[in-house]
Amino acid sequence: MNALARVSIAPPHLFIMWSRLLSLLHLRLPFDAGARAERDAADWLRRERGFTVVARNWRNPRDRREELDLVCRDGPALVFVEVKARAAGALVPGYFAVDRRKKRVLRRAIRAYLRLLATRPETFRCDVVEIALPMHAGGAPRILHFENIPLFSKHFRP
Repeated sequence: MNALARVSIAPPHLFIMWSRLLSLLHLRLPFDAGARAERDAADWLRRERGFTVVARNWRNPRDRREELDLVCRDGPALVFVEVKARAAGALVPGYFAVDRRKKRVLRRAIRAYLRLLATRPETFRCDVVEIALPMHAGGAPRILHFENIPLFSKHFRP
């Protein structure tokens, strides 16, 4: 009876170990896709829109959870860009993935970034860039740029 109990314990233990390993591998894939999407978005904004990239993956020094994917210059305007990577044919577009909670985090991060600047910009806005990654390795990503998403009230002061 005791030997049978040991044999029946081993498979669940192996299952847990394999599931942890697979979940770790699964967690690395979105990071790589997200990094590729941010790189593609920065290149595209520079090439197609004439933006100057000021910062990538900026984090608030006081709260590391608050992150800005890209900070760019579009003429006199400072543009905070949220990059959303999606698989081609995803059910939820990247624009709608920036929900109320994400907007609140973005507002806090933008406020912190603006407070650290020596001189405030004339204007600033928040854009969303959606990168639809192709299903096969050789395909080019599809890029959608949503300018000036509603994030700030008319009387917003950093």
